[in-house]
Amino acid sequence: MPDLPEPSGADASPAYGAAAPLAALAAVPAVAAVRKRPRPGERRVQILQTLATMLEQPGADRITTAALAAQLQVSEAALYRHFASKAQMFEGLIEFIESSVFTLVNQIAEREASGALQARRVVAVVLQFGEKNPGMVRVMVGDALVFEHERLTVRMNQFFDRLEAQLRQCLRAAADADGSVTPTVDGNALASGLTALVVGRLQRYARSGFRRSPTEHLDALLLRLT
Repeated sequence: MPDLPEPSGADASPAYGAAAPLAALAAVPAVAAVRKRPRPGERRVQILQTLATMLEQPGADRITTAALAAQLQVSEAALYRHFASKAQMFEGLIEFIESSVFTLVNQIAEREASGALQARRVVAVVLQFGEKNPGMVRVMVGDALVFEHERLTVRMNQFFDRLEAQLRQCLRAAADADGSVTPTVDGNALASGLTALVVGRLQRYARSGFRRSPTEHLDALLLRLT
């Protein structure tokens, strides 16, 4: 699984790092060929990595545990030694999304003084994360969660609610700095629009078979909006 890239173009930001609780997903192969017995925790990581990779394939909106086990060359029972349910596997992917994105969002908030610049970079890192992790995009936009437990969709919706709250904070400060007489109203309206932009770009990326880049013309667009 690739690390989060740095923003590019007119709004190129400093390296914020790539804090990811499941960063080992990038290094652990889907099937351990050398060790017959993976180290503690390694098989769990392999399962999540393989699930994310399978979600990148066309027509992979619903993945069965049987298909996942076959890909890993293990039994379904072996999967359930590491996860109580398939829903718990998806929760592992959502945790990766949350931690990866919001670690960088918090770094942006700490290091950038301009509210408008914060907002532009927050939008950029979310879309860049999606571009580099297409399997995760199917989770983010809900396509992979349609037939799964409702709590997963609720949690993913909370991710975007949290993103919008962060953007509201940035943009209220920006509107206030610009002398707006209604900074809260202005900030809330623009935050809602930018969140919708993020969701829409990710949906288009997923439904184009990952051909339409979510960061297409992004710098120019964000400069006009913010």
